[in-house]
Amino acid sequence: MMKKTKIYKKLLIIAIAIYVIFTLVNQQKTLNQYSSNSKELSAQIEEQKEQKEQLAKKKDDVTSLDYIEQTAREKLDMYYPNERVYVDRGM
Repeated sequence: MMKKTKIYKKLLIIAIAIYVIFTLVNQQKTLNQYSSNSKELSAQIEEQKEQKEQLAKKKDDVTSLDYIEQTAREKLDMYYPNERVYVDRGM
């Protein structure tokens, strides 16, 4: 009878040890995955910050008088009154 209880105790300890090891391995896999996701998200955040800065700069540029004048000249072919525009057609 004593021998059976010792065997059961050993089996129980082995089963608990296997469960603990299995749980630790799964948790480590999950932590590695979260770490990888965190790095990817950090990179995306940096990209979005750069894009935000570029858009803010473009917003400031769009409201400037120089940009408005340049756009009117280039895209709308608008010029100041009494301004002469020469077009070179000789190429």
